[in-house]
Amino acid sequence: MTETADKKNVQKLQRAVVDALEDVKAQELEVFDTEHLSSLFERVVIASGTSNRQTKALAASVRDKVREAGFPKPRIEGEDNGEWIIVDCGAVVVHVMQPTIRSYYNLEEIWGEKPVRLKLGAPKPVVKKAEPVAKAAKKTVAKKAAPKSATKAAPKAAGKTTSAKSVEAKSSTKPSAKSSAKSSAKPAAKSAARPSPKPTAKTAFKKAPAKKSPARKA
Repeated sequence: MTETADKKNVQKLQRAVVDALEDVKAQELEVFDTEHLSSLFERVVIASGTSNRQTKALAASVRDKVREAGFPKPRIEGEDNGEWIIVDCGAVVVHVMQPTIRSYYNLEEIWGEKPVRLKLGAPKPVVKKAEPVAKAAKKTVAKKAAPKSATKAAPKAAGKTTSAKSVEAKSSTKPSAKSSAKSSAKPAAKSAARPSPKPTAKTAFKKAPAKKSPARKA
């Protein structure tokens, strides 16, 4: 294994340990680079637990996370007592201690020459849930259907405008046609309806020829 690959491996193991301790609410979490002090391990991690129950839970969380990350199963010492538990992960050694024990032994004075800066509480990648196939299909259908409805609405609107125009044209032409027809038809009807004057009795008497009286004999 090359030096760069070895460093990446150590960083990956360190990240797994820190995440495991954060998951169980470890207190006063610190990481120190001990590569220059010992050839047996490269990192020392110190964390505090408020009770035996929490220290055991912290140690168990480290063991599980390290195995999930693809590393060998760590060795655990002091789990029965719970006051000071050591989790040996190979390149990283974890000390989970109760506050009184930690302040008494003061491991920071021995291994704390080179503290490692960590981004504690770093956001973990969130995996987005895949949308159901039916919902995705509905969305695509809605997107495709939108332009069609717009194009369909346009001809209808145009049809409405043209019909309105035709109605206006009809309304403008109808009165003139009616008025012209009425004006032309009324005089003719009146003239045709008037009968020829009937001859009166006076005029008939006047016009009748006078009868010749027979000549009287001498």
